Parts: sequence; C-alpha cells; structure tokens
Amino acid sequence: MLATLVQLRQGVTQDVLACWFGVSRSTITRAVGGVRPLLAERGCTVEGGIRLRTLADVVAYLGATGQVGLLDATEVRVRRPAAGRAGRQRFVSGKARANTVKALVITDSAGRLLFCGQTRPGAIHDLTQVHQAGLVELLALIPGVTLLVDAGYQGLSTQTAGAVLTPRPARRKNQIPLFPAVAAAHEAERRAHASQRIHVEHGISHLKNWRALSRHLGRREHLDTILPAVAGLVSSQERASRPDQLHRTPNALPAGTAA
Repeated sequence: MLATLVQLRQGVTQDVLACWFGVSRSTITRAVGGVRPLLAERGCTVEGGIRLRTLADVVAYLGATGQVGLLDATEVRVRRPAAGRAGRQRFVSGKARANTVKALVITDSAGRLLFCGQTRPGAIHDLTQVHQAGLVELLALIPGVTLLVDAGYQGLSTQTAGAVLTPRPARRKNQIPLFPAVAAAHEAERRAHASQRIHVEHGISHLKNWRALSRHLGRREHLDTILPAVAGLVSSQERASRPDQLHRTPNALPAGTAA
C-alpha cells in the first residue's frame, strides 16, 4: 500500500521504490499491480460515507440531492506509440499538441471530485467521449440533474433537454450588433457561468498535483485504474476533517479593539 501511494503521489519509478523498500523490482511490480485496482474500486467519497464508483452512481446522486454538477475533460500526457503501430495517431491531441489520454471529470459546485474515468485517446472530441460514456442516456433516465460545461460541449444542452448547461456563445465580429443593454446582459450571463464552472478546474488541478498524472511514463492502459484511484484518494482527503480545524481556537483580538 505504501509503495503504491508513493508511486502515485511522487511519480517515482519502480526501481527507486525497490531500493527504498529493500526488495526486488518484481516484488514492487506485483504489489503495485495488486493494490492499484483496489484503490480504483473505492470510488469517490461523498456525504454520509457514500462512495460513487460509476458514472451512473454520480448521475443518480446528483438527481437525488439536487446538487449542480460540473463536467469537464482532462488530458494526461503519455508516451507516443511506437512507429508502425496501428492507431498511432489516435493519441495525438489537437488541443494539447501532444500524445495524451483524455478522462471525464465531474465535481460538485465546490470543486470536490465525484468522478474521474471513461478514458479515451487524446484525439477523441469531448462530445464524442460523453456520447460513448452513455451520459446522454443516463440523463434521460434520471430527471432533475443539472451539469455545467464549457463551450466545447455546445449542442449537448439540446440533446439532454436542458440538463446540460453550456455558456452563451461569444458573438462574432460579423454578427449584427446588439443594443448595449442586451450585450451587457449576455456578457454578464457568460461571466456568471464561467465563475461557477471554474471550480471544476480546481478539482482537476488537485488531481494533477499527483505526479503520476502530471505526465504518465508507464503503460497507457494503466491509466484506467490510476485515474480513479487518485480521484478516490483526493476525494477522501477533501471530505476528511482536518485536526487543526476541529480544535482551532479563535485568535485573540489586539488590546484596545472592540469585540
């Protein structure tokens, strides 16, 4: 367990872990390979100790609690497939301009992780990833769910009967100008949407603080377990009560200051 946590957090190689723990590299490989899937199966922790393990669990949780979810995709850089191998271009991301694996991330309105998974090669569009994950069908089965997304998911609001909220598109230069009051209202709406959705970026940044996800140098298929394992650990950390907060005493006011 400790070797797996060190590898995920610090991104060290298995050779280094073998030296630290005084065992062979094959022992570390077997230990990490056995513990990492168990961590991935834990899921993300929410109130009441409930764990969300699948996308269907997250949609059902948001529908039951009435909370607003924030959805986005994150990309993890991976090694380029060998020359001559089939599907080599599937991992080339047009956005990151690198070889990546894309994962779907959902947080609550405060940016706390609810889900991370449904990995796809980096060349897959965000909309395609959502459709392949079956999110549209899940939102049709479970009413009362609201998800905020960015402009990359334009058109998804119509497909989900308004369950997914996309920002108002920015006006192009060749469009007919609007009255100043209307234009100001549209811009205020866009800013309000962005200010709410920015919290999912904070949740993704907490994931990327783990060195195993800043750049993955191992096998790409291992990300199917690494991403949910790290997400489960981060969510448990976010929900845990800190000792300094439980026993914190209020600071004394300076002398002569009115209470």
